[in-house]
Amino acid sequence: MTHLDTSFLVDLLREHRRDAFGAASEFLESLADDETLAVSVHVMCELMAGARDARAPKGELERLVSLSDSLVIRYPDERFAPGYARLVGALRRSGATVDTMDALIATAAVLDEAPLVTLNRKHCSKVPGLMLAEY
Repeated sequence: MTHLDTSFLVDLLREHRRDAFGAASEFLESLADDETLAVSVHVMCELMAGARDARAPKGELERLVSLSDSLVIRYPDERFAPGYARLVGALRRSGATVDTMDALIATAAVLDEAPLVTLNRKHCSKVPGLMLAEY
């Protein structure tokens, strides 16, 4: 399983909108055919909020719904709150800070023991136990 961050999916959607093969598309091509692609529900929240602010929100929301059909959306379970608390506690003890949404997204990937595909290395590299994949 590989988790996809908001930054990755925004880039992928832009590439598709421009009908241009770019770094995000290349990354997907490099994965095994049977690789499970997942996103935290928090990623979907960020994407939906962005789509609502678009000039043509209906079209953006339709693209997101179509995209989400090919992804496993990971919802918090009983492990999530304790996992989030451990992660944020470790960050605080180390003196690092991460935005709440980034910490929620990172928690989902850490709990799934999956890499997170992101361009947000600045924030995500601080998260203990989080494997990162760049594109």
